[in-house]
Amino acid sequence: MTNVTDQDRVLIFDTTLRDGEQSPGATMTHDEKLEIAELLDEMGVDIIEAGFPIASEGDFKAVSEIAERSKNSRICGLARANFADIERCWDAVKHAEKNRIHTFIGTSPLHRAIPNLTQDEMAQKIHDTVSHARNLCENVQWSPMDATRTEWDYLCRVIEIAIKAGATTINIPDTVGYTAPMESADLIKRLIETVPGADEVVFATHCHNDLGMATANSLAAVAGGARQIECTINGLGERAGNTALEEVVMALRTRNDIMPWNTGIDTTKIMHISRRVATVSGFNVQFNKAIVGKNAFAHESGIHQDGMLKNRENFEIMRPEDIGLSGTSLPLGKHSGRAALRDKLNTLGFDLGDNQLKDIFVRFKDLADRKKEVFDDDLIALMTLDEADDYLQLVSMKVTCGTGGQAESTVELEMVGKDVIATEHGDGPVDATFKAIQAIYPNEAHLQLYQVHAVTEGTDAQATVSVRLEEDGMIATGQSADTDTVVASAKAYIHALNRLIMRREKSGPGTDAREISYKDLT
Repeated sequence: MTNVTDQDRVLIFDTTLRDGEQSPGATMTHDEKLEIAELLDEMGVDIIEAGFPIASEGDFKAVSEIAERSKNSRICGLARANFADIERCWDAVKHAEKNRIHTFIGTSPLHRAIPNLTQDEMAQKIHDTVSHARNLCENVQWSPMDATRTEWDYLCRVIEIAIKAGATTINIPDTVGYTAPMESADLIKRLIETVPGADEVVFATHCHNDLGMATANSLAAVAGGARQIECTINGLGERAGNTALEEVVMALRTRNDIMPWNTGIDTTKIMHISRRVATVSGFNVQFNKAIVGKNAFAHESGIHQDGMLKNRENFEIMRPEDIGLSGTSLPLGKHSGRAALRDKLNTLGFDLGDNQLKDIFVRFKDLADRKKEVFDDDLIALMTLDEADDYLQLVSMKVTCGTGGQAESTVELEMVGKDVIATEHGDGPVDATFKAIQAIYPNEAHLQLYQVHAVTEGTDAQATVSVRLEEDGMIATGQSADTDTVVASAKAYIHALNRLIMRREKSGPGTDAREISYKDLT
């Protein structure tokens, strides 16, 4: 391979912790944000947009700590076009070895109407705020939100103003997923050719997936001259999501013959971070999701299986090992030891410390006693559960069902060392169980989501349950897996309650992560 030049290199800007977290229900805890940031840093992401510092004290602290801990990535914070946002952003990122301020304003006719600014007034505001950001930080990114629906002449005008004011990266957001690949490539190409000073800055692309074209639009923008792709793990993001990091990275790697650009991503770490993001966000990856879906490297058709046995390249254009996934699916059993479990988890993309292995081994043995075979998907389900619940813990439960759907559930919970029992009736066993938990720990949380799926086949399959609760603007997601669906449901509900309790304790007045509306972000 020839030496990679600046023209060949595409920067990866990950906004999982900012735009991805804006997905309703995807709010992450402080520790989860730090963990995901560390994984992104290790994977080789060039820029991590760690959050929106002025949104809350929690967001500010997370961005600040990520900035201090980062070893490789440039740490970026988001700021609206006003001095207070920009200064708060700088305070959060200034301790990073490499930092960036990202400021934005909506430039389309629809978005100009929100602050009720004329074109001239907005142009002046762009000049003043970008200049202020550049006076604080040498690396400034500016975004004309809803750029793909902004008038051409005005878009060129404000981009020129931002460049002259000191912006070093110009991001072109397709905020509502409106554009198409041909338009995306042409827009970037024309801007670089037309706007004075465009050759002195990096052009970036930020695409949403409302029409299912985010990945195609991002790659087309690169063909047009963009050298930074904004994306998220698993395509997490508002509405239909953002460009998926794993898709653009693997597309550039796999089809480098027609897309001769390179990233600095260690692709063998993709599978692990995909699963961690799915776990902490509560957004499961669809089975047929490109690159990281359960079925992405699965072959059931007889013709496909025969072709794979003869030559895997017959039906696979990528190797599962390239994304950190083993191609095997061999089960473990109750006689398997720690070494075998560690090796199997490593092949599935999980890198465990000794304490983590000790914890998962106990859960593995418990599951193996209840199942004849423990398959890869069973292990993945175990690994994606957060067992760090302190306030409420399930001790025991007993459910009886009668005719007509009526059920009775007796639940015993431990609350800070004290066991409490309640019995309630409900329209089915899950309803009765949730009511019993509410009787023990009264709360006003609203159940937004209850989802069940089996992770393996057979009557002894594990059921994975996801529960999403909302209380006073705070959203928490809980997950659990068990061979008993009602038990899994109870544990998931308790898990979500514990997260709400933890966030309530950590959040004082005015520190809710949802305090500032995210509706007007890129």
